[in-house]
Amino acid sequence: MHYYLAIDLGATSGKHLLAWIEDGKIKQEEIHRFTNRFKQESDTLYWDLDYLYEEILTGMKKCAQIGKIPSFVGLDTWGVDYTLLNHFGELIGGAISYRDSRTYGILENVFKAVPEEELYRITGIQRQPFNTIFQIYAHAVNMPYDLQNTKTLLMLPCYFNYLMTGIAVNEYTVTSTTGLLNAESRNWDFSIIDRLSFNQSIFGEIKPPGTMLGEFNQITAEEVGFSATVVLPAAHDTASAVLAVPLSENAIYLSSGTWSLMGVETDAPVTSELARAKNFTNEGGWGGKYRLLKNIMGLWMLRSVRNNFNDRYSYDEMSKMAYENNDFPSIVDVSDTRFLAPKSMVDEITAVCSETGQPIPNTAGEVYAVIYHSLAEYYGKTVQDIEEITGKHYDAVNIVGGGTRDNYLNQLTANCCRKKVFVGPTEATALGNIAAQMLATGEVGSVHEIKEIIRNSITLGEYNFEPI
Repeated sequence: MHYYLAIDLGATSGKHLLAWIEDGKIKQEEIHRFTNRFKQESDTLYWDLDYLYEEILTGMKKCAQIGKIPSFVGLDTWGVDYTLLNHFGELIGGAISYRDSRTYGILENVFKAVPEEELYRITGIQRQPFNTIFQIYAHAVNMPYDLQNTKTLLMLPCYFNYLMTGIAVNEYTVTSTTGLLNAESRNWDFSIIDRLSFNQSIFGEIKPPGTMLGEFNQITAEEVGFSATVVLPAAHDTASAVLAVPLSENAIYLSSGTWSLMGVETDAPVTSELARAKNFTNEGGWGGKYRLLKNIMGLWMLRSVRNNFNDRYSYDEMSKMAYENNDFPSIVDVSDTRFLAPKSMVDEITAVCSETGQPIPNTAGEVYAVIYHSLAEYYGKTVQDIEEITGKHYDAVNIVGGGTRDNYLNQLTANCCRKKVFVGPTEATALGNIAAQMLATGEVGSVHEIKEIIRNSITLGEYNFEPI
């Protein structure tokens, strides 16, 4: 029996999930969990890479301590963020967070070099100010010395893989979020890179998910007390989550976490003008699939409001308070970038309600109600957009991720989408990471088989349309 270890780094927390197959089901054990955090230097938000890697090592040491040594390890993170290495293989600067404001105001400069419509036709990536293409452009403007001394650009999960193995390559699904890949060829589009005056040589090899990257290097093996093979899962966390969606046929997925990612899998990128106008993105998936989806602000808004109230309320309490204020009518656009990193989420929500002539929330419960109803209504609108863009009808929505725990939001989603909603699995990203490793090693023979195993390993919740 092989143990597989998924290291799942989210923008707000991370975990190590150990898994194996037993009696036709995936058994899983959480080994380690930790919070993620920014660090601010001057006016710039960075990810604390040293802290994150220390937590990565800590989780692997715990595997050794309990005598459950993984044969294979896979690591995933969020998309768009990157690191730069010099000619000695050393980190230049740090990894600036996508929530940093450095890209504001520079998008139009990029579009002068590559018109927005053309950029979408080539890459299929939606317009978001934090896309890697805009981050690198801002980096070149503000810190040109960094890029002048760069030999290799690595996406964030690929940087951690490099630390574990010494092998510097990028993985396809996470690299597909950059806005610098040709959606058709699944490789760097050097016509875009040249027009933006980026150095071609820093954009190196891209490997598909399922690649056996290599063994731990000596430093890592000695540090954690064992050696294992690093496998490239779908290294973008949403791509991993989608691989774990049990209902992949005629169902829309909703990966509900810090971000809400809602969409469908397609066999080819959808780069129509309608898809661009509705700001849908085409990111890479497992097995040559594409993920046609919408990025929605998600549970980040609830977490931010919770922080504004000094963490006074648990998530269960927030859900209960929103339910008790179910009749509060105000709605905000949860796709608005003003909610990306406001100084106060409560103040931002209040301001939008005031600017749009809606009732202003005066209590915590009313603020939560605004977020819950705004998310659910946006999910409903996104379902309509997906069906219009694809020309297909979908019977259900399958919610995966941490948001599956929120019964009230699940019911609101069913009401606004006017479809049956299935929920589960909760640990979809980590399970998708594990699934990729099992497919790569041949323990499981097909995507259909692993989805059946996942479905048999969990209990799916169900919600039907019903007025609350």
